[in-house]
Amino acid sequence: MAGLKEIRTRIASVKTTRQVTSAMKMVSAAKLKKAQDAILQIRPYAEKLHEILTSLSASLENVEDSVYTQSRMPENVLLILVSSNRGLCGGFNSNISKKAIEVANTKYARQLQLGNLDFMCIGKQGARQLKHRGYKVVADENELFDELTFENVSRVAEECMKSFADKHYDRIELVYNQFKNAAVQVQAAEQFLPVEMEEGEDNGNFDFIYEPSKEHIIKELIPRSLKIQFYKALLDSNAAEHGARMTAMHQATDNATELIGSLTLEYNKARQAAITGEILEIVSGAEALNG
Repeated sequence: MAGLKEIRTRIASVKTTRQVTSAMKMVSAAKLKKAQDAILQIRPYAEKLHEILTSLSASLENVEDSVYTQSRMPENVLLILVSSNRGLCGGFNSNISKKAIEVANTKYARQLQLGNLDFMCIGKQGARQLKHRGYKVVADENELFDELTFENVSRVAEECMKSFADKHYDRIELVYNQFKNAAVQVQAAEQFLPVEMEEGEDNGNFDFIYEPSKEHIIKELIPRSLKIQFYKALLDSNAAEHGARMTAMHQATDNATELIGSLTLEYNKARQAAITGEILEIVSGAEALNG
């Protein structure tokens, strides 16, 4: 059994750790509320924008003329991995890194073998895990999470759109954590470019007058929709990160409390054994003097 001083030291250490994890839990809870509000507000806008885009494209024959809708053989592929800059958030980073590696090794195994598969990392943790496993990381945009605004995200989205338009990449995919609730994150891989225009039904019951023309609206909507999609992915990942960290710190705090209870019980047992031993020594000494 460990000595009393050693047990007291361990109890003090665990109590300090519990204070840290409890504080991190409260900080993450406050950040989660703001991040959750942001993603819940943009989702209806993104869905409605995509609905309008689909509705308009259903009535046009030359929507494929857009540079962002041109489908090519995916000879050169870019995977954009969205993780976090900091750890202590459970399996948040490892799970999404495994998802990106799975997509690379299954869906784009040929491109990976030929060396035509690149990674862009948004988040230091994902970049570290990919580089450790030997994957080619050609760019990182870790500073986006320092100030997550639409303007900053649009800059990166435009660079990716330009790479596709210049035929540097034939396909670009986003791999990120979708926020479901504070305890659940869904690993998602969705195509960013080229834009897949779903077949919609042109509602013939209404005769809309479009100003400017449908073609002009489509031309403006596609780049805006891409930027919104990119921004939504980062907001999703940001909210999922804070939820994962809050859950992880909550579990760590509970574990620390349980460990303190176990150590306190061990300490009391050791203290009781020490007292009992001292009493026995005193009694034995007294009997020796009397005997």
